[in-house]
Amino acid sequence: MGIEQRWAAFFRWGPYALLLIATLVAVSTVRLIGMTVGEMYATGGLVLGAIGLQLWWGAAGTTRPGPSVAGTAYYFLRWAVAFALTWLNPFFAFYAAVGYFGAERLLPRRLVRIGLLANAVTMAGSQSGGLPPHGPVGWVVFGAVFAVNVALLTVFSHLAAQEDERARVQAATIIELGLTNDRLQAALDENAALHAQLLVQAREAGVADERRRLAAEIHDTIAQGLTGIITQLEVVSLANGQDTAREHLARAQELARHSLGEARRSVQNLSPVALADDSLPEAVKKLVDEWSAAAGVPAELTVTGTVEPLHDEVEATLLRIAQEALANTARHAGAGRVGVTLSFMDDEMTLDVRDDGRGFDPHAVAPRSTSGGFGLGGMRARAERIAGTVVVESEPGYGTAVSARVPLVRHPLVRRP
Repeated sequence: MGIEQRWAAFFRWGPYALLLIATLVAVSTVRLIGMTVGEMYATGGLVLGAIGLQLWWGAAGTTRPGPSVAGTAYYFLRWAVAFALTWLNPFFAFYAAVGYFGAERLLPRRLVRIGLLANAVTMAGSQSGGLPPHGPVGWVVFGAVFAVNVALLTVFSHLAAQEDERARVQAATIIELGLTNDRLQAALDENAALHAQLLVQAREAGVADERRRLAAEIHDTIAQGLTGIITQLEVVSLANGQDTAREHLARAQELARHSLGEARRSVQNLSPVALADDSLPEAVKKLVDEWSAAAGVPAELTVTGTVEPLHDEVEATLLRIAQEALANTARHAGAGRVGVTLSFMDDEMTLDVRDDGRGFDPHAVAPRSTSGGFGLGGMRARAERIAGTVVVESEPGYGTAVSARVPLVRHPLVRRP
């Protein structure tokens, strides 16, 4: 049983128990008090009236929770009966004590203090020897006892008010905690839904990114390899001597093998074949030399800065950009000379591919979407994937310069000195 249920039981049955105790004590002290027959009859009538009043409130009080007119009437009628009984026999103070309990439940706030003071008068009269006080000394004793009752009443009322305030704050805190928990649960549910949505979007983005990667790899490896093979076969078809034909057929076979290896590595998401055994400068050097031999255009690689092993993704990105830039030069520039510069700096890498070809107006070229285009758009997309940039500078008649700038991310197994 909770505290509220126990108090409800006391307010319902407590007055009966206290009235019974007071009646038994009063009956046993009739001769001690010196009650007359008339006073005994009056006492009996008042006891019956108290019982009737309590029966009425037991039926009516359940429909009037909290302060009300009926509760006020019940409280002061009960006080009047207790006062009269205590006047006749001081031991009925046992019953009068019930007035100290539940005043806040029965009376409006403005009448609570009045009700408690009235009850203190009854209790002080009983404790000072009965009402009315006898002589000046009796009145002095009554006044002193009344003052003590009022002081105790003030202290206990203050403590009760503090307890009520504490209970109110605790109740408000519990309500606020409940609301906070509800909001937290709602936030957790929302976060869970967002997490699920992000997983779906990440999965879709991963699929799209993989498609773009494969498309770019096919463009940079297989498509360029097939283009080279076709070029070599065209030369074979026009060659007059068997030695020349054999040389170009051998070159076509080597291109086919190289393209097949690149295709397999692209599917398996591995580094380019050229980076399998060589560092980035060595791979770019071989690329420049092979391109120069195939295109018939002088090309030279310059490496500046301190060469360091780079992260596989950085090396693969720069090599693919170099391949695409040289392929564009062979297809469009009509250059007489090409220079490639690979620069190692403190926190970034640059790759510059310059030619003295016919040039073009970069603003006149329709931009392709970096999500699906190749050529210049593909180079930019590759660089942006690792937080880099690609800048193209060109002017008709004055050649072209492609500059790729990416963060210098060292290989995870290499420690910087």
